[in-house]
This record gives sequence, C-alpha cells and structure tokens, in this order.
Amino acid sequence: MPPSTPDTTPLPPIWQTLRRFLPYLWPADAPALRRRVTLAMVFVLLAKVVTLAMPFAYKGAVDRMAPGLEPAAGLAMALVIAYAGARFGGVLFDNLRNAVFEKVGQEAGRRLSNDVFVHLHRLSLRFHLDRRTGAVTKIVERGTKSIDTMLYFLLFNIAPTVLELAAVCAIFLVKFGVEIVIATLAMVAAYIWFTRTVTEWRNQLRRDMVDMDTNAVAHAVDSLLNFETVKYFGAEQREADRYGTAMRRYAQAAVKSENSLAWLNVGQSLITNLMMAGAMAYTVWGWSRGQFSTGDVVLVNTLLSQLFRPLDLLGMVYRTIRQGLIDMEAMYKLIDTQAEIADAPDAPALAVKGGEVRFQDVHFGYDPEREILHGVSFTVPAGRTLAIVGPSGAGKSTIARILFRFYDIQGGQVTIDGQDISAVTQASLRAAIGIVPQDMVLFNDTVGYNIAYGRQGASQAEIEAAAKAAQIHDFILSLPQGYDTRVGERGLKLSGGEKQRVAIARTLLKDPPVLVLDEATSALDSRTETEIQTVLRDISRKRTTLVVAHRLSTVVDADEIIVLDQGQIVERGRHADLFRADGLYATMWARQAAERADMRSEAGIEDMFEIARPS
Repeated sequence: MPPSTPDTTPLPPIWQTLRRFLPYLWPADAPALRRRVTLAMVFVLLAKVVTLAMPFAYKGAVDRMAPGLEPAAGLAMALVIAYAGARFGGVLFDNLRNAVFEKVGQEAGRRLSNDVFVHLHRLSLRFHLDRRTGAVTKIVERGTKSIDTMLYFLLFNIAPTVLELAAVCAIFLVKFGVEIVIATLAMVAAYIWFTRTVTEWRNQLRRDMVDMDTNAVAHAVDSLLNFETVKYFGAEQREADRYGTAMRRYAQAAVKSENSLAWLNVGQSLITNLMMAGAMAYTVWGWSRGQFSTGDVVLVNTLLSQLFRPLDLLGMVYRTIRQGLIDMEAMYKLIDTQAEIADAPDAPALAVKGGEVRFQDVHFGYDPEREILHGVSFTVPAGRTLAIVGPSGAGKSTIARILFRFYDIQGGQVTIDGQDISAVTQASLRAAIGIVPQDMVLFNDTVGYNIAYGRQGASQAEIEAAAKAAQIHDFILSLPQGYDTRVGERGLKLSGGEKQRVAIARTLLKDPPVLVLDEATSALDSRTETEIQTVLRDISRKRTTLVVAHRLSTVVDADEIIVLDQGQIVERGRHADLFRADGLYATMWARQAAERADMRSEAGIEDMFEIARPS
C-alpha cells in the first residue's frame, strides 16, 4: 500500500489524520484482515449484550431475597449463577476479540512502518543531510507504535461505550423515566466537555515534552555516531552536559504533563460520583414511594458502574488518541515530504551499451542563489578514464553526485550513451554506476555481508572472487571468523585501507560499466595508497572511469585530465601536456611535490634523531 496522500477536502486536522489512518484498518487488498475486523466487532456486540444482561440477573436475585420469598431461593441462586456467567462471558468475548484482532493491528503497524521506510529512501540526499537521523527514527518509531493503540481504542472502547450509553439510556427511559435519562446524558456531556477542555490544554504540554524527548535522543545519537571525534577533542563532559541539559528540559516538561493529569482525574471522578449519588438517591426515593423495588437500586448502581468503567477510561483514551494523532502528524509530515528527485511516469530503464558519459554545459548549485558549476562540459568515451582535479571547493565531488542523480541540475544535460539521466529510472541509472568513495561507511554486519551488498543474490564463490581481486581475501581468512567477522559500527573495526578494499570488492561484485573513484585513496598513507592504486587501475580497465582526485600523482595515467577551479574547467589534457602548459595543474603539481619533499626531509631528520639517541 503506497503512502496515503493528503486529502484536499477541508476537514479539521484530527479528521484528516484519521481519514489517512483508516485504510490501514480496512485494507482493500486483504479480505482476510477485513473478515477479522468484522468478527472482532461481532465479539464486541456479544460482550456488550452479556454485560447489559448482567445487572438484570443481579436485580432479579436481590428481588427474590425479600422477606417471604424464601421458597424462591433456588431461583435467586440460579440468577446469581447467571450473573457470574455473564461476567465470565464478557471477559471471554473481550479476549476472543483481542485474539482475533491482534493480527489486524500488527499488520497495520507493519504496513505503515514499511510505507514510511520506503518513502524515506525515496527522499533526496539534501533531505537526509538536513535532518538528524536520530530525530527521524524517533518520529517513525512513535508514529508506527501509535497506530495499534489507536485501532484498539477506536474500535473497542469508543464504539462500545457509545453503544452501551444508548442501551443504558433506553433502559432508564423504560424503567425509571425521562428524568434520569436527561441526568445521565447531561453527566456524559459534562464529562466529555471537561475531558476535552483539559486534554487540549495538556496537548501543548505533551508537544513540548515530545520535542524535548526528540532533541535529547537526537543529541545522544549524534554524539554516539561521532564517538571518535568526541574522544579526539576530549569533549566527553561537554557532550554529557549537552545531553544532561536536553534531558533536564524533558524532565521539566514531563512533570508538568503528569501534574496536569492529576487535575484531570480529580475532575472526572467528581462528575461521575455526583451522577452516581444523584441516580441512586433518586432510586431510593422511588423505592420509598413504592415505585421501585430493592433490586432496582442495584440495577441502577450496576448499570452506572459498568458505564463509568469505560467512561473513566475515556479520558485516558481521548488523551492517548490525541497523543497518537500528534505522533502520527509528525510522521505524516515525513510522508508528505515531496521527493526532490523523482522518475518521470513513463521513464524507461537506462540501456548501457558502451558507457560513454557526457556533461554538456552543466549548471548546478545546491542553493539556487549560489551556483557551484558554471557550464561544465566534458566527454568520457566508453572504456576510457577521465580524471577531475582542482583545489578544494572547486566542485569535483559535486560532479559524482550529479552523475548518480542525487541532485537535478539547473541547466545543461548529462547523458550516458546518449540517454539523458533525468529521463531514465533512477534504479537503472545507479545500477550502471559503481563508486569507491573517500569515506566508505560500512554496515555494522559481517565482512561478507558488506561485500555481498554490491549485488543481491551473489554466491559465496562470487564474493570471495571479488575479495581476491581487491586483494583482501587473505586478510579476511586471517580473521577469527573469516567472512562472518563483524566490522563494527560504520566499519570502525577495520583500518582505512581494509575498509577501502572492502569497498572495492563490493564495487567489483556489482560489476558496473561506469566507475567513479571519488578521492578513493586521499585518506590513506603512501604505502597503502600505492597498493590500492594498483587494484584500482586493474578494475578500471575496460570500464568508463571518472577519477576525482586531490593527489595528482594518482591520475598521471588518465586518458584525460580536467582541472576545475571555482566550478569551471580551466585546463584539460593529458598529464604531460598540462605539466608543460605551466598553468594551474603545473602549480598544483609543484606544490604537492614540495610537500612530499618536506615530508621526506622531516622523516629523514627523525631517523637521524633515532640513530643519535643514546641507549
């Protein structure tokens, strides 16, 4: 079931949310679930029938216990047994109802959470960069949990309570007159008005509490995800203070919310007990005049007690539903977030023949008011290698993101084998491109799982073949659990070079015709970089390859090098041609050569100190 779209009919927010929620209760594509809902409602009716019959059995037993009716003791006993049987029947039907409906509630929650999860993956990279992961997951968790609770209360508390109120009023009208019916309806109206008024006041307190809770969780998740950074800067206390402040604000909001609950409960109890006192006093007065029997006092007491039980819960039910609506409202805002990048309705799949990549007069900016790329044009013939170099902030990595269509360009065209990437499906486009990024984040799973992520359904033999090609197979076998070794959160149990080799193996397993190497070795030491560069050159053969690089020594063998500066191509050619041109490329080469010379010089001085240091 796709996520529901907002209804344009002007309705109060509460009813709009409920309208979007009800299809999960009555799914059109699941007749078996609809039958379960119907059967559960039948059990609700049966439970109410035996519950309403129970007070009459109690009344009959009391009436048969009047002086002079001792010979009818057997009938009184039978009525008492019927009363007990009715109580058991109510419990039996309630639990049968719960058992039948449980699958409906779980399935509704599953469908809703799956819809939200799928939609979150449809959203653009911009959305996920702007939102905190911890806050998003908390919103989804609250929203999906609320659906089961709301289903239960709407079907099995509010609806039966309305039914029972109508039945009690009908009984009172026939047995005791219109006065007690008017008093009962007035009491229920006052109860509902008071509950709604106080709950609306509490809703703002609840919103404040939820916001504080979300902020506290977001702080905690953000801090733990950046565990190493916290340690690097000795900021444990700073993070603890931030989290403590967030939790202190949450605690203050929670105290206000819980205190307001106490006032609500006191007011509700006052209204219901005033009604109980008045109704029973009226019945006793009628008994003193010979209008009612002793059992009628018991009947009124029992009927009102049974009615008050769900009414006592009505306050909690109303609060829960309102709170659920608040949580679901936040979740529906996620669902309503429009995907920035969307396939055209009739978009075909990308058909890759050779893998030629072409950028034609591409203009792009993350912010419309600040353009990053200014008319960039280049072509990478099928099976050739293009290197993109330039100073930091020149727009090199932006080109890789555009090629994957994480963002749509504002002008120009990007094609693969002559097909505009904005006109084909995103799934087919990304299936044709492999990437080895600078910061390879791995799943907190096994090494084998992370390699196999490159292609669903890959066999163990194919996984191992990719690992051998990436020159990491022997290292994996040396681990205690081999391919079943877990790599830790974000792959932190592996070194930088090991993570890069896993990333390379994953891309090899995908076997894409177009390959992007985005600063794939810039974070590695020279020895590891040299080893991985050899592997990268091997996997680049016979593939269209874009190399985004900072270290120019890694791109000297490229078929063409383009030099970006402030979003424009200022030079292009092979390494030797650019070096002789004595432009920006040559300046960057000279600077990096000087830096390498300085590093070697410093290393030599350190070696001399090691030799000269006395033992």
